[in-house]
This record gives sequence, C-alpha cells and structure tokens, in this order.
Amino acid sequence: QVRLVESGGGLVQAGGSLRLSCAASGRTFSTYAMGWFRQAPGKERKFVAAINWSGGSTTYADSAKGRFTISRDNAKNTVYLHMNSLKPEDTAVYYCAAEESYGTLLPITVVGYDYWGQGTQVTVSS
Repeated sequence: QVRLVESGGGLVQAGGSLRLSCAASGRTFSTYAMGWFRQAPGKERKFVAAINWSGGSTTYADSAKGRFTISRDNAKNTVYLHMNSLKPEDTAVYYCAAEESYGTLLPITVVGYDYWGQGTQVTVSS
C-alpha cells in the first residue's frame, strides 16, 4: 500500500507563489510516476502535472505550463509542485497521485492513477 499526504496549501494573492509537497510512505516510491491534479468547486478533477520515476520526464497541462514546476526527491519520498504567478482560477484542492504501472507516456487522467492523497487547499485571491 502507498499513502500520500499533501501539504503546503494556503491563501495567497494573485501573482504570488506557493510550493506544495506530497510525502509518500509504504511501498516503493522511486519507480512510481507521480502526478498533481486539482479540483475547483463544482468542477471535475483536472490534470496539472506529472513526472516519471527519475524526474527526467515531465508533462504539464496547458494551464500550468510556464508557471508550475513539478519535481521529486526520491531520497525523501517526496514530490513537489512549485507554483508561480498564481491566478484566482488556480484556486482548487490540489491532489497528488501515484501510479506504478504505466508505459512510455505519463498518465494524465484520473483513472491513470491508483493512489491518491487527501488534498490540500490552494486559494488565490484577486
């Protein structure tokens, strides 16, 4: 089993920055693809970013590209999401997810991940 715990959310002003962390425990972390998703009130959960086992390959949603950076520290069993130039539309609950069984392409859908954290709230004020 894998347990994921997000942290680092909070209230920030538009244009500000925030770093989210996701700490993993349980089974092996280093070989898992990791992803970040977000869900705003009344909306579906949407893909934000993903990273492969080594950190050498990343994928971003168009809304995140150029502003967000996903990274991982396998020695610490932790994945990060650095968010810059935040906008009010970034307001959502942010979830991290893990998937062991994937091919060449990083999963970018909710069903592509088997393990999920509880989420951390990010609120961007205007």
